[in-house]
Amino acid sequence: MNLLSKILPWKTNGIIILITLLALVVLNFYGIYTNKFYFFKPDNYIFPLLSIIHFVYLYVVWFKITEHEPPDPKMRNLEYAMYAVVVVYLYKIYDSFLVISSFSEYEEHVIPASFIPVATLTIVLYCLLALLTLFSFWQRKRYVGVYNFENYNDNLNIWQ
Repeated sequence: MNLLSKILPWKTNGIIILITLLALVVLNFYGIYTNKFYFFKPDNYIFPLLSIIHFVYLYVVWFKITEHEPPDPKMRNLEYAMYAVVVVYLYKIYDSFLVISSFSEYEEHVIPASFIPVATLTIVLYCLLALLTLFSFWQRKRYVGVYNFENYNDNLNIWQ
């Protein structure tokens, strides 16, 4: 992990996650079977809403690292929410595999030429996002610190 941390520092990891999230939010509205964007389907808004949690988590980790602040209970709760979001990412990987494997079922129908490239790109981006998110959890632990709240109230001195 230390070697990976040297290759991919926390700033670079955050920027790659940010770009990947933005690309997946756009691709979430794209219908790969029809080659059109669907903005009026309520299902398409689930991932962008969940990605807000990820954007907030990236900001909090960036702030804690740059300001050299210890972790707090709000950050811990946000990271717990991120664990649920990672499960959604894993589901989206599974769902994307199901979509790309359905290509042979619909070969007689007119499928756009962009089906395979866009579906492959989506799977790669979701896999990259899941892996980089797990790596960002490790980086948070390394740069911000572990969540040790047993003595949190004893060490809190508001007069310093």
